[in-house]
Amino acid sequence: MNMTQISIQAIAVTICLILVAGCTAPTGTGQQAGTGAGQVPRVSFNSTPVQYAQVNGVTLGYREFGSGEPLLMIEGFGANIDNWNETFIGILASKYHVYTYDHRGMGYSSDNNATPTIPLYADDAARMMAALGYDSMHVYGVSMGSSVSQQLVIDHPERVRKLVLDSNSYSIRIPETQKLLGNIEAAASNSSMPSGIRREGEANLAWNGSWDGLSGIEKDVMLVVGTSDELTPDTVSVRMAGQINGSWLVRFKGLPHVGSHYAPVEYGENALDFLGMDESPLNK
Repeated sequence: MNMTQISIQAIAVTICLILVAGCTAPTGTGQQAGTGAGQVPRVSFNSTPVQYAQVNGVTLGYREFGSGEPLLMIEGFGANIDNWNETFIGILASKYHVYTYDHRGMGYSSDNNATPTIPLYADDAARMMAALGYDSMHVYGVSMGSSVSQQLVIDHPERVRKLVLDSNSYSIRIPETQKLLGNIEAAASNSSMPSGIRREGEANLAWNGSWDGLSGIEKDVMLVVGTSDELTPDTVSVRMAGQINGSWLVRFKGLPHVGSHYAPVEYGENALDFLGMDESPLNK
């Protein structure tokens, strides 16, 4: 039995608590609500100012929430910092200093003439940490953000503490991700799309994938996926978990791609459980 199998068995009780599709939580209306009985932490994006950092020749817009150890959120294809779920971010910010930021050319961030690539986005993430004053951070990457996070931990392992990969694939050119590939090809070739989305599409299409580097990851990693994810099916995350030694795998029954939009409380609490657990070996 390998370490991945042991980890999966260890979280069997957690998986038994997993929900049904369509469960949602109320959106936030204040900067942060209380955490007493019946209350769910939440933030308000509208009342949280966007700040800016000079990173890698561009200006990246970001927001920050909460306090504690730093957690960098890396978003998915076509998304910006307004697209996160406020309840999900609020739960994470109840224990961590959470930073959300826009990829270059997206949302509040500027762009330059650099060729868009997944390694470039990963380098942006590493340099964003430095711009925020950290040598390393916990990282939570979603969808394309998972791809960027995989590249980040492969290229800049010293920058990553614990890593959560959500709605994952190690390549968009494998049989299971044909629907995702078609969507990205359509976006990249559509001249009516914003340039930032088209450039993200080009970066995804040019990516050689992370498979060869997964087995070399020596960080605490949790993979999260919904069993009804049609873009990055859960079978892909199962395969990836087998490559990353000692990784956790959590599958949320009946949930689609980026399940934190549908079950923010469950996804947020699952991440807190993983990030807060002492995974250090008893004997080194």
